[in-house]
Amino acid sequence: MKRILSAVVVFAMAGALGGCAAQRIAAEKAVAAAVITDEQEAQLGLQVKKELEQKEKVQYVEDTEVVEYVRKVSTPILQAANRERKGVKWKINVIDDPKTVNAFATPGGYLYVYTGLLLTADNEAELAGVMAHEAGHVVGRHSARAMVQAYGLNAVAEAALGKNPGTVGQIARQFVGGGAQLAHGRSQETEADEYGARYATAAKYDPRGLVSFFRKLQAKEGQVPELMKWLSTHPTSAERVKHLEQYIAEQKLRGSELGADRLAAIKAKLKR
Repeated sequence: MKRILSAVVVFAMAGALGGCAAQRIAAEKAVAAAVITDEQEAQLGLQVKKELEQKEKVQYVEDTEVVEYVRKVSTPILQAANRERKGVKWKINVIDDPKTVNAFATPGGYLYVYTGLLLTADNEAELAGVMAHEAGHVVGRHSARAMVQAYGLNAVAEAALGKNPGTVGQIARQFVGGGAQLAHGRSQETEADEYGARYATAAKYDPRGLVSFFRKLQAKEGQVPELMKWLSTHPTSAERVKHLEQYIAEQKLRGSELGADRLAAIKAKLKR
């Protein structure tokens, strides 16, 4: 009860702050932390993972070289993320679906990337940008915030404990299918873009990798249906890309690593 009351107070603070974006974001994070503890987020992420495997029948890549490659790319990114949100125990999952261009993050640090995204990226910096962006959603507690808004505090708390399978099922289906209820708002996408640029830079990747990936998807928008999976929950716009480019320039974020050859070898393996 105390936790709920403190969340209500912070919600009121967030509303009162109104137009002050930085303070509002900080207040929203405090709300999410007050409403759902780190332990509950981890439990919720585990429940969603079980639902994805048992009901949605997702199939993981069994090739250890491919899985270890994605984990190796992600490791320095997640180390940077842990400096801004300590204690997240990240789990990387590679879903075997070459026709789906998608990646998503669930509470508790569960990151999922489809082989279709690996095959679509032109270089490792683009993959790193996407993974860093998804890590930013976890650091910003975006999924937790969206779940509470969509389902209410009690339903999410029960889902975390495995007591509300119906809600867990809905959440899992929306992550896989790109459900509108869990799509992140524009301000959260912008926040994740900025996190992503910083984390990619910390891992020595060119932070413009995420920009080039956005531009690629924009160029093919409406032409290749499978590319729309990531766009359905991460809609791009000229304004959004411009903001990311400006942010990279203003923050003087630089990285030289592209890793095109390394990704090319993995792509060749996946195609075989």
